[in-house]
Amino acid sequence: MQQYVYHLSHIDLDGYGCQYLTTQCFDKIECYNANYGPEVTARLAEMVKKIEQDKFVLGDKMEPLILITDLNLSTKEGNWIEKEAMRIGAKLQLLDHHATGASAAERFAWYKLDTSRCATLITYDWLQEHYDFDKNNTLATIVNAINAIDIWLSDEPLFEYGKVMLGMISGAREINRILFPTQDRSFKLSLIEAAKERVEENDAPIKLDDDLHQIKKTFFRQKENNTKDNLVAFYVTDLLSTDKTRLTIEYKGYKGLLGYNVGNTSIIGNTFLVNNPDYDFYMDVNFRGHFSLRSNNKLDVSQMAAHIGNGGGHPNAAGGKIEGYKDSFVYADVRKFVQDYIDKKSEINV
Repeated sequence: MQQYVYHLSHIDLDGYGCQYLTTQCFDKIECYNANYGPEVTARLAEMVKKIEQDKFVLGDKMEPLILITDLNLSTKEGNWIEKEAMRIGAKLQLLDHHATGASAAERFAWYKLDTSRCATLITYDWLQEHYDFDKNNTLATIVNAINAIDIWLSDEPLFEYGKVMLGMISGAREINRILFPTQDRSFKLSLIEAAKERVEENDAPIKLDDDLHQIKKTFFRQKENNTKDNLVAFYVTDLLSTDKTRLTIEYKGYKGLLGYNVGNTSIIGNTFLVNNPDYDFYMDVNFRGHFSLRSNNKLDVSQMAAHIGNGGGHPNAAGGKIEGYKDSFVYADVRKFVQDYIDKKSEINV
């Protein structure tokens, strides 16, 4: 049997630091990320469903491991995932450093808690112990930089470098992680890799800080160079176009595409519509229910905005707000809510 790892981690530097390590250690791995709260349970359920699907195809050829890092579980959450893991025949391991998980750590044998180190360092040591990972300790320095900032060891030499990395990840909002989780994660792991390459240099914190703009441009550049904003817009537009079937909505027989917290609507919306002439409008909604609309002379979106969101604007550019908007960290739920809302509004005469 071959081990298949399903790795859930937090959405900060420490959380992605754990996945930076595991993606280099395991050949068969799928990553998921969650913030605290109900998203944790939703992602765990998503992982369980994926394991069931994979086992249906691979059968006894796979040995699944559910790995959770930099997230503490409640006893209730622990009981649930333990039962699910037993039901689907998966091993379970949690590696964390948050003291709030102490009661759960006492309850479950698979729950490893160490408050003296960050989760990335705990994961690194665990991988070295159980999988003979990074024999030459080539990743030790970058791991220690993450540890220094995450548990705030301000006297450590790598603290300032870790501080730059902390802002690097928290400021990496170019790709929406709910809409495109795989690409968002790849972007953030590429930033950590770039940081690893510079950690030994003279004045490393300043060097990394100076280089960040070019590091990001390198990730988003496809063919020709451009401003960073344009490179990001073209990259995201390509993602939207590739995945447009999943993102499609309708309004009174007009076909549109729904983005979620994408931003930069003027560039992205107009570029998408030019590249996809079979679409009549582009809509981007944020977590508060505010939306932006764009069209390319096919639909008067100012009337649409007034109809569905008490908004307005111009025939090709408008906006408004969805009444009673219910946000979600699952895009399919956002799309269903918006489509149902539009359908209800469409039943009412303008």
